[in-house]
Amino acid sequence: MKRREIYEAELPHRAVAVYLYLKDRADQEGTCYPAIGTIAKELHLSISTVKRAISDLERNGFIRKKQRWRENGGRSSLLFEILR
Repeated sequence: MKRREIYEAELPHRAVAVYLYLKDRADQEGTCYPAIGTIAKELHLSISTVKRAISDLERNGFIRKKQRWRENGGRSSLLFEILR
């Protein structure tokens, strides 16, 4: 994806900021797994704002999120896949 595509999409600025954050931290396969609290802290946003941004990005086909699980069955941070 060309970087300008995210700017041309009619997304709120919160979604653009979160997308760029995730893209900058993604590996070669386009995946990363920062905690939502970490994203919020580093972008100076509330957790609920980050969650709304992630929903915006999923709905518009920019990312996909998957729940990760620990060996003991507990939840771990989400895995984010950059789709475009």
